[in-house]
Amino acid sequence: MKYVILIYGNPASRELWSRLTPEQRREGLADYAALDADLAASGEMIVSEALADPAKTTRVTVREGTTLTSDGPFAEAKELLAGFFLVDCESTERAVEIAARVPEAAFGLVEVRPVVELDELAG
Repeated sequence: MKYVILIYGNPASRELWSRLTPEQRREGLADYAALDADLAASGEMIVSEALADPAKTTRVTVREGTTLTSDGPFAEAKELLAGFFLVDCESTERAVEIAARVPEAAFGLVEVRPVVELDELAG
């Protein structure tokens, strides 16, 4: 079963990151590299990506056949999507176990969501 593990940042986590020394940042990023390596070795990794600053967001809508764009960020929420893992693992419990290794789980928010195949939506 595929799961997306969504990683959110918030003002507190962004403030904490900004106060870290370069060495501490490298150590934090090493945790991600280790998780990536473990998931690749187990065959569970599909893809993992960090996302650019929300200020670089472009919102796209189509109204009456016209494509409209506007600059971000848009969320009024304090938590904004910062990155994700897409994994293929045996159970929700395993996906939660993986999510618990994401550093933001200790001071931010990490969400596990099953992926639905398009043919399942067609019913």
